[in-house]
Amino acid sequence: MLQVRKSQERGYADHGWLKSFHSFSFAGYYDPKFMGWGNLRVINEDRVAGGAGFGTHGHKDMEIISYVLDGELAHKDSMGNVESIPPGEVQRMSAGRGVMHSEFNHKQDSTTHFLQIWIEPNQRGITPGYEQKKFDAADKRGKLRLVASPDGADGSVTVHADAKLYAGLLDGAESADLVLDPKRKSYVHLVRGELEVNGQKLSGGDAALIADESALHLAGGKDAEVLVFDLAA
Repeated sequence: MLQVRKSQERGYADHGWLKSFHSFSFAGYYDPKFMGWGNLRVINEDRVAGGAGFGTHGHKDMEIISYVLDGELAHKDSMGNVESIPPGEVQRMSAGRGVMHSEFNHKQDSTTHFLQIWIEPNQRGITPGYEQKKFDAADKRGKLRLVASPDGADGSVTVHADAKLYAGLLDGAESADLVLDPKRKSYVHLVRGELEVNGQKLSGGDAALIADESALHLAGGKDAEVLVFDLAA
């Protein structure tokens, strides 16, 4: 089963300083058909205006991944981490038993465009944690690069969840394949460009919800950047 969710079908919120598309029910957007997929709970595509951001707020028992597309995201948390996240770097924050943090775009003349991803953990009440790693474009070119996993395999960031996240850049004749476990779920989020997912055409912002499939084939890319999730059912 492969269900295509078009970009324009997502929830949308315009707060002036923040413009956000919600793949799943979040804040003021509610759709009982899209409460998450497997243990993937949130994908928000956020654009934060220059000089603006999310003030200090709390999270608990959630694995949170930030994937920056353009601009930079300044992060500060109650664990003592003060970091800047540029494109090409993946940040993982394990909220565990509770953490406070803020996220800002300190560059007045540019917009920060990033994906905020929440995955439900398989352990609750753990000590909060933070990790940030760079993944070069060359490592993602024409293939799927593992960027997050339960065991930190291949230099990926470690998530306390039964989930893996891959990132890929595909253009022209480039293609990528991934073996799937039909008993699990998969989710393909096309960040930008155009791409065919098991023969189905996707454009930037589109997604494919996959279940009961044993293989994933990505091809026909046009400046495509894609994220692929392997998820607990």
